Amino acid sequence: MGSGGSQKVFASVKSFSQRGQLLSKADLQTLAESRDLDELITRIKNTKYADAVSKLAKPYTAGAVESALRSELADIHYSIANTAGKSDILDAYYLKFIISNLKLILKGKALGKSQEEIEPNLNLHAEELINQRDIIVKALVAKDLEEAVASLGTIEFGDEVAKAVTIYNDKKNVQVFDVFLDKILYQQLGRAVRNARDRDLMRLVGMDIDFYNILSILRGKFWGLDEEQIKNLIVTHTPSVPRDLLGKLISLDSVKSVLDEISTTRYKELVPQTDSDIESISQFEHNFEMAIYKAVNRSFTKMFSFATIVGITKLTAYEVRNIAAIAFAVDQKIAPQTTMSRLIVDKED
Repeated sequence: MGSGGSQKVFASVKSFSQRGQLLSKADLQTLAESRDLDELITRIKNTKYADAVSKLAKPYTAGAVESALRSELADIHYSIANTAGKSDILDAYYLKFIISNLKLILKGKALGKSQEEIEPNLNLHAEELINQRDIIVKALVAKDLEEAVASLGTIEFGDEVAKAVTIYNDKKNVQVFDVFLDKILYQQLGRAVRNARDRDLMRLVGMDIDFYNILSILRGKFWGLDEEQIKNLIVTHTPSVPRDLLGKLISLDSVKSVLDEISTTRYKELVPQTDSDIESISQFEHNFEMAIYKAVNRSFTKMFSFATIVGITKLTAYEVRNIAAIAFAVDQKIAPQTTMSRLIVDKED
């Protein structure tokens, strides 16, 4: 066991201690019960995210809270990756930060928004940590969608972005960018996991890939994409959803028939009982994320496994997403029980 091995052991131990510091369901409930953003910030200051929000100036906005938390999350993930040593899998998960900024920029440009309108929603801290800020800034200052896409042509996933624009021009649905940019991330994950020999890790990352592939097929059916266009969205297949099953799902003619087919697979428990396409996609997505969350928590039964390092990366991401969702809900005066039902958190905490 070289230094890489002992580094991973240290990172795994650190992951366990970080998991112990995650906010409980009761903590999140307290945040969700805040009367307004001022009270929410005061309550966040009693958690480990105190430093993250202490720099925020009044009047608070939900977007500013989310941005501050994303900076903190980038620091957490960067530090986990540094502790664990070189890992293609952690690099792929880190790509999420860059992808989410590119989504904001490309969707903004597609809707004809100016740089001044898009910029406040971006947080480039993750890019700054790995010296990749230029890519995002180039796309941001481009005068329109075409120019933004051209500026991304030189990076390794430029062709995926170009495909997204082609389908966008056909369907005029900006959500197409979400799926195509996610594809970049899951493709990288698929490549990275192929070289991993760790069964627990394969299972965790495999579930993420299944989640992406199945939801892309469902969304593609919902948007009326043809089979060829949907095939273009699929990344690597996994033992849990092999190639022939993906092929069968793509060839089916409706959201409902895809979900019926999934009811014959290991993911049958996740299929919701509802007739509305949009409702069933959104419920299935939530159920799947809850299943991933539970699987991640189960990965902590083994000490010194790399799966725990990936696990803490995912759990901290869910936590930040939960707090950001609470900030938007508090701002919009959404009832706490409604907010809590939408979070990715242990329901039996």
